[in-house]
Formats: sequence, C-alpha cells, structure tokens
Amino acid sequence: MSSTAPLTTFTAFAQRADYSLLDSLLPDPQATEDGQDHRPRQVFSGHYVPVTPTPIPEPQYVAHSETLFRDLGLSDGLAHDDSFRRFFSGDISVAQAPMRPFGWATGYALSIYGTEYTQQCPFGTGNGYGDGRAISVFEGLFQGQRWEMQLKGGGPTPYCRGADGRAVLRSSVREFLAQDFMHALGIPSARSLTLYLSHAETVRRPWYSPNSRSFEPDILTLNPVAITTRVAPSFLRVGQLELFARRVRRQAHPQALHELRMIVLHLIERNYRPEIDPSLEFTQQLLALAALFRSRLIALVSHWIRVGYCQGNFNSDNCAAAGFTLDYGPFGFCERFDPQFQPWIGGGEHFSFFNQPVAAEVNYQMFCSSIRPLLADDSQALAGLEQIQEDFAAAMNQALEAMWASKLGLIHYNAALVTELLQLLVSSNADMTIFFRRLSDLPADLSALKDSFYTPSSELLDAQWTRWLQSWRALLTSGADLPATSAAMKRVNPTITWREWLIAPAYQQAAQGDFSLIQELQALFSHPYEDQPPNLDARYNRLKPLDTFNAGGISHYSCSS
Repeated sequence: MSSTAPLTTFTAFAQRADYSLLDSLLPDPQATEDGQDHRPRQVFSGHYVPVTPTPIPEPQYVAHSETLFRDLGLSDGLAHDDSFRRFFSGDISVAQAPMRPFGWATGYALSIYGTEYTQQCPFGTGNGYGDGRAISVFEGLFQGQRWEMQLKGGGPTPYCRGADGRAVLRSSVREFLAQDFMHALGIPSARSLTLYLSHAETVRRPWYSPNSRSFEPDILTLNPVAITTRVAPSFLRVGQLELFARRVRRQAHPQALHELRMIVLHLIERNYRPEIDPSLEFTQQLLALAALFRSRLIALVSHWIRVGYCQGNFNSDNCAAAGFTLDYGPFGFCERFDPQFQPWIGGGEHFSFFNQPVAAEVNYQMFCSSIRPLLADDSQALAGLEQIQEDFAAAMNQALEAMWASKLGLIHYNAALVTELLQLLVSSNADMTIFFRRLSDLPADLSALKDSFYTPSSELLDAQWTRWLQSWRALLTSGADLPATSAAMKRVNPTITWREWLIAPAYQQAAQGDFSLIQELQALFSHPYEDQPPNLDARYNRLKPLDTFNAGGISHYSCSS
C-alpha cells in the first residue's frame, strides 16, 4: 500500500476521477445530455444511460468502512465532510472537475437457471430491465487501483420499472455490513464505502409484523430511506453481456455485434488485463477470459459454501463477470446446517445452499453463450470454448473437495468421511459455524461438540459420531503436526457468522437514531477468524433461539429493499 498521506478533502478526492467506462463505451443515443432521465422507458442500444441520482433530504451519517477507506487512502474524517456526505447521499451537484456532473445506469438481461426471461421488463422486450435503483457516480484511481462507486437507493432510472428507486434503511444496513464481513472472511465481494440515511423521506414496503410467522410479508411498513455506496473494480454482470448477445442474435440494430465486442473488451481491461496478454489475438483473449472467469466463479462458490453463505437469488444478472459476490438482497448464512437452506421466499430449491455450484454452472453457460457470437468465424476457438465450458463441473467438484478437506484439516479429500459427516450434521441439527470451529480444536471426545447441536443427541447418534471422530482423528494423526493442523483449520473455519436475529436489532435501533449496534457489528465482523472477547463471544456465537426459526424477516424474508 502507498505510504502517501490520506486524502482529507473532497477536492483531493475529486482529483482521483478517471472514467474508463464513460470514455470507452457508448451512451444510449436517446439519452438526455444532462442525466435528467428518471422515467421508465425502453433503451434500445448503447452501454449506459447518463442519469443523475436523486439526493435523499437531510442525509445523516450512519457508518463508513474504515477498512476500505484505508485501502483507498482516504481519511476517516472525509466521511463527515459536507461535500463528501452530500455526494454519496445522491447530491451530484457538488461534483468538482474532473468529476462528471452525472452518474450512469446500465441495462442487463435476466436469465433464471438458464432460461431467458423478459416478463420482468415492463415492455415485455427486455429493453427496460437493468439498474433500477443502482447508479454509479464515480470511477477513479486510488493507490494504483481502479474502483467504481455506485449508490444503492439513488433514485429512479429508466430501468426503475415504475418503482421509486429507493432503498430502505433495513436493506442498506444489511448490505453495508455483509460486504464488509465477506471481505474480512477473505471472499471476493463488492465493498462498502458509506451509509447515510434520511428521516425526512420515508417509503412504504411490504414486510413482516412483529413476531410474524407468515411466509409472505403481512403488513406495509413505513421506512426511512438510505443510500449505501458499494465499491468494486467494476459492476459488469453476466446479464449485461447477455443483453448484448441477445441483441446480436435478434439483429436488433446494425451495431449490436460491435457493442458486444466493446463491452467484452472493457470487461477484460477492467478486470482481467494483468492476466491476459493484450498482444494475443482477440479470440485467444476470449478463451483466456473464459478460463479465468471459470476459475474465479468456482473459487467464489466454494468459498460461499465454506462459510455457509447462500446468495438466495443467483440469477445471471446477480453474477458479477469479474467473479466476486454482488447484490446482497435476499442473502443469508446457514446457521443450523441444511443443504437446502434458502432464506428468500422467492428463491426455491434451485438457489438453495448446496445447489449454488449448479446455479453457478448455469450462469457460466450463459456467459459462454454471450461471448460465442464473437467466435463465430473461428471453429477452433469455438471448440476450445466448448471444452472449457464442459470441464466446469469437474473443476467445481475438485474445488469443493479441496474446500472440505481444508475444513477438516486433511491433506487429501476423503469422500466417505465427508459424506458421513454431512449426514450426521443434518441428523444432529448442528450449527455449522460453531461445529466446525469446535472441531478445529481437534477434540478427541464428542462432548466438546455437543454445544453445537440444536437437537439432543441419542445414544445411537452418539455412537455414530464417536466412530466418525475416531476415523477422522486416525487420518489426522498419520504423520500430521496437530497444532499446525488446528491452526490451519481455524484459518478457514470462522469463529462467528452472520445471524439474522442478531442483525435485525441493529437496523431497528438505527431507525431510532442509535447506531451503536452497527458499530459493534462492524468491529465484530472485521476479524471473523479470531477468538472473540468473552462478552462478544457470549452474545454472538450461540445457537439460534427456537422462537426465531419460523420468524418472518429473520428465518425467511422477501427482498428486503
């Protein structure tokens, strides 16, 4: 990291501006020049629509990520600077040269499990589907790296489909904390910059009444609006590539193939250029891109399963083409181990916890389909792409096997041992995080693990567990350095996890102006592999209360926007 002094003023921040997307891609030719483009409409061509965000009135500071500020070389005090606060709560009028006086929204296509959809588009064509409330407002260079900054809840865009373009405090707190937590877990993710709220503007959203056992939201609630800024090297999605590929197949306009080539090249420049030689023929760059994205996506999903994360809605439009976690809407973390865990009421089994590798493969297929038109004249390159795609499942399986071996401290994967373990975890209703952290101490006796079980163990189940432990320890002790094995396991088995029933009080109290729990969770989530202080461990590292298992908004929820 650079040793230069951190940026302390908004003017100094503005000097970091460098808009590669706006400078190298094409705007919608029907867009306004000033970005005043907030009504739903069809967008037929171009890579982005210039659009100004709608500021939230009387923005109040809630939180910022000290970790990201440090990575960007920003002073923590900048989060409280008036111009900085206004800009990242949607008031782009404070932008200073060389910043642009407008932001941008992008269109993308929707595929659900490999099936192309246009029903979510209000025009039935797919030309109205895209960033409905996410507006990028800045792109620049910090500490030698390029970052894009995007407001979540920044008001309507042409893709808003008649909605208000706002995000509520609840979803904003969840996304802000989750992105920081995932980064601390070592899992590629969009990052959190700032979180500002407004009590002067409220919106109504369907949600759950107190102590609700309803599956669907059962009341309309009045919510303060908020804007969280998420940061990433880019926000290009598989769904974006799909949109341009669909236009090529439909021959939607004469420049469709050119626009597809442009956005794929932009993806390479933004996210893969250090790994792809620019002197290669374009077709060879595409094959390298396909191989690299496959590796990143597979690694990402194996990480998700390692820590119990479930994306909930892993459509292609929620799949970052750079291979990181994107769109923290109906996500959740598995507490009681359940391969079919699915927190989102609209997600179904196809996006459940253990189905994520298959969902990833389907998204990867859509990615390959999207770049295939660019290889149409090269049969050898097409065959190479087919091979890379066909090998996805085998590569994913290999990554998952390595992940399970690491969680168990094994040098080599043992299929029988892992299969039996997963069955026992289900039978004992084990808490995934507590169990694996206790296992990382290499217990010789089952008693050390029983506090991770939600269900009292039977004599028969105890005997099965004991046999499993003996088999596992026999594999460990065959020449292993046990203290080193324990330490290695603790580097992949976190001591804490995201527990929704402990997150909800944070956003509930924040709505009343108390941000102390958000601050406490930020500190807790910043070191997830370290043993926590006794007071925090007792509060956050415990079994889920029985009365929350079927609680609406806790165990299951609709999109929490």
